[in-house]
Amino acid sequence: MSTTTNPQASGAAACAPPRRTTLLAASLVLALGATPLAAPAFAATATAPAAPAAVHATTTGYLDTVALRAALGGLPDKDATFALVRVGGRDGTWRASAGAHDLESDTAADPDARFRAGSTTKVVTAAVVLQLAAEGRIRLDAPIQRYLPGLLTREFKPITVRQLLNHTSGIQPGDGLGNTFEEVYAHRLDTLTPQAVVASAVAKGPEFYPGKQQHYLNINYTVLGLLIEKVTGHSYASEATRRVLLPAGMRDTYFPGTDPVIRGPHNRGYQAVKRADGTTDLVDVTEWNQADRWAAGDMISTTADLERLLNRLFRGDLVPRPQLRDMFTVPKGIEGADMSAGLQRFEFEGRVYWLKSGARYGYGTVIAATRNLSRTLVVTVGGTDVKSEDMNPVTERIARAALK
Repeated sequence: MSTTTNPQASGAAACAPPRRTTLLAASLVLALGATPLAAPAFAATATAPAAPAAVHATTTGYLDTVALRAALGGLPDKDATFALVRVGGRDGTWRASAGAHDLESDTAADPDARFRAGSTTKVVTAAVVLQLAAEGRIRLDAPIQRYLPGLLTREFKPITVRQLLNHTSGIQPGDGLGNTFEEVYAHRLDTLTPQAVVASAVAKGPEFYPGKQQHYLNINYTVLGLLIEKVTGHSYASEATRRVLLPAGMRDTYFPGTDPVIRGPHNRGYQAVKRADGTTDLVDVTEWNQADRWAAGDMISTTADLERLLNRLFRGDLVPRPQLRDMFTVPKGIEGADMSAGLQRFEFEGRVYWLKSGARYGYGTVIAATRNLSRTLVVTVGGTDVKSEDMNPVTERIARAALK
C-alpha cells in the first residue's frame, strides 16, 4: 500500500505490516471519539522501531533510558508523527520528545507544545464535582434528577452523582456529527452543543438499571458539566479553571469552547485515511471545534501541566482526602468494573496504576501514576489513527518502558 498526501500535509510515512493482535489479559481504556471504546491490553510483545529516533531527552535517576529511547525510535512513522514524554517519581525523571512539529518541514516536535488532551478532561471534571461535594453543595448519593429536574425523562430511574462519576448511570451515548471520519471531518468546524448531545442521549432511553453495569461514556461527564454549572451559577470552564487549573499551576491549559484553533505553540495533528485505490492520505486535523466534548474531553494542555495535575491531585492538594477516596475506588459487585471517579485502575508488572487516557483526532494522551507517586507518566503522541481499537503502538512502547 502506498502513501499519498493531502494538500495540507506534504509529508507522509511509508506503510508497514498490520499490527499484532496477541494481548495480555488486563485492559486499558482509551477515550476515543463520540463513543469511547475499550482498547486491548498491552500486546505480549512490542514491535521494535526500524530506526533510531532523533530523541531529545534529559534524565536523572535509574530509569531504563535505553528502553525509553528505543520506544521513541523512528518517528515520525505510520503510527505517529511525534511523541512527548515525561516520566517521574522516586526512580528518577525522564523528559523526551521525538518526531516532527509538522509534515511540511524538518522542524523537530516542540516538547512544550499544547495539544488536545481528550478525556483527561474528565479528571478535572471529577475533581470539581468532588470539591462541591466536600463543600456540601451536592451529595454524591443524591439523584441527578434533584439537581437537574426535567433533564431526564420518567423512563430513567434515579441516577446518583456518584454513578455518573464512575460510569454506572445507564445513560446511553449522545449523538455526534457523524459516524465516519469523512462525515465528522466535513462538520469539524460546526458547533454541537452539550445540551443537544444530552437531549439525543435521553431520547434513546436508559441502557441499563443504574449501578448494575459499568459503561464508560462521555455522556456521564457531559451531564456532570451541566451539574457544575447549575450548582455554581458559573460556566464549567470558569469553575474548572478556578478550582483546578490555577491551584495546580496549569498555566498553559485551557478550555477552547467553540474555537477550533489550538492557541499558542503546538505540533500539528494528522489522521490516516485509506482511499479506494489502496493509498493512504495523512489529513491535517489540527483545527477542530470540540464543543460537544466539553466537560468530557475538550481540554487543551501540555505534558508539564498534566504532570502537575497528577502530582497535586494525588497528594490531596486539590480534593479533600475524604472525597479523594472516590478517585481510587472502583464500584464493587460489577463484573469487569475498573473505572473510578475520573480515573481507571490498571495493574502492570506487579504495580497498580491509576490512569486516564484521552484521544482526539491527531492527538492521543495517557497520564498514569501509582497512588504514592513512586512512578508517574505523561505521554502524548501524534497518533494517526485514534479511532483504532488497538492501542497506538508508539504509546504502547513508551508505556511499557516507562511503567515497568
